Amino acid sequence: MSLPATVKIVEVGPRDGLQNEPTPVAAATKVELIARLGQAGLKTIEATAFVSPKWVPQMADHAAVLGAIERRPDVAYPVLTPNLQGFEAALAAGAREVAIFGAASESFSRRNINCGIADSLARFEPVVAAAQRAGVRVRGYVSCALGCPYEGRIRPAAVARVAGALFELGCYQISLGDTIGVGTPEAAKRLIETVSARVPVDRLAGHYHDTYGMAIANIYASLQCGVSVFDASIAGLGGCPYAKGASGNVATEDVLYLLGGLGIETGVDPDSLLDCALWISAALGRRPTSKVALAKAGSRLKAH
Repeated sequence: MSLPATVKIVEVGPRDGLQNEPTPVAAATKVELIARLGQAGLKTIEATAFVSPKWVPQMADHAAVLGAIERRPDVAYPVLTPNLQGFEAALAAGAREVAIFGAASESFSRRNINCGIADSLARFEPVVAAAQRAGVRVRGYVSCALGCPYEGRIRPAAVARVAGALFELGCYQISLGDTIGVGTPEAAKRLIETVSARVPVDRLAGHYHDTYGMAIANIYASLQCGVSVFDASIAGLGGCPYAKGASGNVATEDVLYLLGGLGIETGVDPDSLLDCALWISAALGRRPTSKVALAKAGSRLKAH
């Protein structure tokens, strides 16, 4: 299969990237990050999560952040809503797109959202129904698509069942998440081939973590299978909580470098994106971890 001519990058840094930061990040910093990402040309920016502050303190300012965003007319700002209560709060705050988060691992589902896979899907039904009534789009995530910290390897057929169920519920797109970053290119290909029997490949997205340095390779393999949407996080924000010190989300600027080298259009400006990566890294008091920032920034790192 020929590679897609265009690819959409779903920027998850403001939510997935920041949610595990150990010290509070000011709402104003989050809002400015979202603005800079939009200025760089990203068209989908996951803004925040309407979850309990008890479980995710970093997202306690979700309503304030969503309310303060200066929305660009051509940009979507989805938010994570794990249940109906979260959805209703998100809707009241002005959300026009939400995401629900399932898992292909029974153990991970129970530890992450305190219920099994079947119960989680039942919990999502009223969320999707309410979203449809409100004219709000719903995206679905399937975590542990290539491996689980508790169960090890996950069979592609198990992922396909959950992805298919979310698609049938009404999710317009299903993002397959390699939550612990253990996937390799051939495993990613097998996953997509299996899942695409239940969900059309043009409704699939890849969400690869870089724990073992395989995220870019897995994205390339997914491109070969026809996937044209990928989640990424500016400056590689977001570590892997199951592997101490390991990388988490693949860096948006690294994904952009790959796609640019393949001649694939994204609409994202590399220089503006690099500026954003350096800015947020400095705001968080760290050097960026992306390969592109380390290779290309040079003296610019000192300037930031």
